[in-house]
Amino acid sequence: MSTTPDFAALRTQTEQLFAAGPAADKTAARALWTEVRAALNAGQVRSAEPDASSPTGWKVNTWVKQAILLGLRHGDMADVSGAFPFYDKDTLPVRRPGLAAGVRIVPGGSSIREGAYLAKGVICMPPMYINLGAYVDEGTMVDSHALVGSCAQIGKRVHLSAAAQIGGVIEPVGALPVIIEDDVLVGGNTGIYEGAIVKTRAVIAAGVILTGSTPIYDLVHQTIIAPAAGQPVVVPPGAVVVPGARTVKRSPGPEWGLSVATPVIVKYRDEKTDTRTELESWIR
Repeated sequence: MSTTPDFAALRTQTEQLFAAGPAADKTAARALWTEVRAALNAGQVRSAEPDASSPTGWKVNTWVKQAILLGLRHGDMADVSGAFPFYDKDTLPVRRPGLAAGVRIVPGGSSIREGAYLAKGVICMPPMYINLGAYVDEGTMVDSHALVGSCAQIGKRVHLSAAAQIGGVIEPVGALPVIIEDDVLVGGNTGIYEGAIVKTRAVIAAGVILTGSTPIYDLVHQTIIAPAAGQPVVVPPGAVVVPGARTVKRSPGPEWGLSVATPVIVKYRDEKTDTRTELESWIR
């Protein structure tokens, strides 16, 4: 019978080993990481989690990210080849959820790293990649050539379209990772990086690039959404964001007719949007 780990003790041990730096006991660090990795696989701990008291609605679990870094630092290189040659840290094997997990991994070259959580009903279309520390919730589809970066948090019923890139944020350990909340559609060839947060039911159109410091121009409310000091940029619930451009005002930008890319909110989700973005039930 499996038992729930003592997370308070794990946190204390993690913080002590991390503070020791290269002098940390390797055997203890590897054993600790094995325990934390199993808890991450089971979704018992997360590198970030909802927090109603936070301005963003989320908080980072710094000690979990420290444990991930201990696993990386104290792993030994090993031959983990399968159909192709691979060489990686022995503390980070490939994740094989198994049939009982209810995760659908379509054949064709996808890879999931240990330390990533995939809930029941997740669909992985090849080739895609999910890195360690990531959390992918129920009913989400990770489409072809999509990346779920380290520690990224993906909600329920999200569609990460083909070639969507969800960046990883392990370091600095106190920084929030990229967070995609429930029922979000992320269009093809998008890039969401540096701890940007996309709130529930938002639509990120194909080709949008969002970073943690990207201002977003909200045409509906005639405001500019810029990140507060020390906080990531937050896409509002239900916002429909498309690629846009703004004029470069610094000379010689105007003379040269230059502009820079910027995300623009053109509307907020309505019934018409819901119909156009509904995931097809027949593929599930």
